[in-house]
Amino acid sequence: MTDDAEIGLVAQAQAGDTRAFAALVRHYQNRVFRFILRLSANREDAMDLTQETFMKAHQALPAWQPQAKFSTWLLSIAHNTTLDLLRRRQRVSFVPYGELAADEQGPALPDPAPQPDERLAGRQDIALLDRVLRELPFEHREILLLRELEDLSYTEIATTLGIAEGTVKSRLARARAAALAAYEHHAGARRDH
Repeated sequence: MTDDAEIGLVAQAQAGDTRAFAALVRHYQNRVFRFILRLSANREDAMDLTQETFMKAHQALPAWQPQAKFSTWLLSIAHNTTLDLLRRRQRVSFVPYGELAADEQGPALPDPAPQPDERLAGRQDIALLDRVLRELPFEHREILLLRELEDLSYTEIATTLGIAEGTVKSRLARARAAALAAYEHHAGARRDH
């Protein structure tokens, strides 16, 4: 969906057009669900939180301004809604990418390795990456998910998390360094066996 089409749909939804809001929900529901699922690690919670996110978005829609991308605004609502639940439960966890159903992972990962042993090594690397991500502090996992999987800009991440853009950059640098160190540690231990 182009930015102009999105802004047009939002304007129609702000004017009370329920079909326009339904089109926005259809366009973003899978992305919001995947993001929440990765943060909450619970499918039922993710389904409920996705619905709650869209209900909150609908209620807050009159206040949305075109300066903010609608997708960023929506992910910010999803983020806050998920954190509210996790804080209530006092738990934060991560769903490994490999445990998501194929239809929840988005585009399929390319498989450049035609040989079975190379495919196995690739799966082991993904499993190792999932392990590394699970071990990172929530703050690091979250920012890596937003940047690397959701492909948000620094400005969009800052808006989503309600932090300064400089904080995004420093947090992302620390998260990448921690992930790389953990990956190298685990990869080295794996090769030693």
